[in-house]
Amino acid sequence: MHRISHATQAYAWGSHTAIHDLFGHDATGVIAEAWMGAHPSSPSRGLDGDLLTLPQLIARDAEGSLGQDVVDRFGSSLPYLLKVIAAERPLSLQVHPHIERARQGYAEEDLAGIPIDAPHRNYRDTNHKPELVYALTQFEAMCGFRAPRRAAELLVGLDAPLAKELHGILVADPSPAGIRAAFTQLLEPATTPSVDEVRELAEACAARLAAGSPSPRADRTVVLLQREYPGDPGVVTSLLLNPVTLQPGDAMFVPAGGVHAYLHGVAVEIMASSDNVLRAGLTPKHVDVPELLRNVDYVAAPPIRIAPEVFHGATKVYYAPVDDFELSVTQIDDDGVHPLPGRGPRVLLCLDGRLTVSTAHDGTLELERGHVAFVPARDGALTVRGAGTIVQADVP
Repeated sequence: MHRISHATQAYAWGSHTAIHDLFGHDATGVIAEAWMGAHPSSPSRGLDGDLLTLPQLIARDAEGSLGQDVVDRFGSSLPYLLKVIAAERPLSLQVHPHIERARQGYAEEDLAGIPIDAPHRNYRDTNHKPELVYALTQFEAMCGFRAPRRAAELLVGLDAPLAKELHGILVADPSPAGIRAAFTQLLEPATTPSVDEVRELAEACAARLAAGSPSPRADRTVVLLQREYPGDPGVVTSLLLNPVTLQPGDAMFVPAGGVHAYLHGVAVEIMASSDNVLRAGLTPKHVDVPELLRNVDYVAAPPIRIAPEVFHGATKVYYAPVDDFELSVTQIDDDGVHPLPGRGPRVLLCLDGRLTVSTAHDGTLELERGHVAFVPARDGALTVRGAGTIVQADVP
């Protein structure tokens, strides 16, 4: 086992306190994400003395670090990335690409000579990026498209020409094609509404909210997004998307192609090891509407909530419908010895308390709140004792 570091990302929508408090940072300023993994953009480093990056630690013995099964399926790199995300403000309307498009887009941008770290680059690697979100606080989000008829209902009675136009599109075709037409019209440069048209619709939602809205949550979201990103067409797209509230301990899966935006809260995220994000608005970062629209899945469906399976009375395992990762959360307070399910390369994050992790070969490691560890496949089965909560990322 190796104690490893976390890498931080200081995006504008982050928190001044949440990640600082978890990891014991002395520094001030906004931190949006903490990354724990081997992605080349921001890899973790060993803290055992040699300060190698996690990719370098793995490369010393890829088969022993990852296990032959993982090497056969994913090559000699860690297939997932673990994060803590702290959203104080809403963040971008976005989609993650499917793996075929990621490979193609990466090659196209390489051929065009776009540097890998250029702000306007879409594809920083060749991987897809399905992800699972596990809420640590109440977590507000939008994910996937509403049923077209429900989206049309939300537009009824809003005294704004844009609302009437979108309502007409959805009523004329209450199918994925209708959702696609409405969403595309809002975002395509040739048809996107003006700042004034967005403001007018947002003001209509605010007026309806003040008068006793039949859809207060939808109207509050529009008002919130208009305040944070005035005039952005992403403000209006929120009426087409499913609202989601996760309570602490709830989990949601976001597939590649699933349009989403996170609004507020703190969560653990696990995803395929990728930094490919396609954005269409609600952000000061690079926006590429055509590329996002090329990757969107327009089928209306409720958000995919993942119910955990419980093992040994202390561990909840959240199985995502992908091969790249799974997440477990173990909570103990009886000082007994508890097995940790999972195998292969594992990343452990202690959320609270003080815990001792032991390997099948008598190795031990003390973890406290905010400590992170990498456990190579060769270390075998794990047990934990003490009092606290530990998150484990591993490969199914």
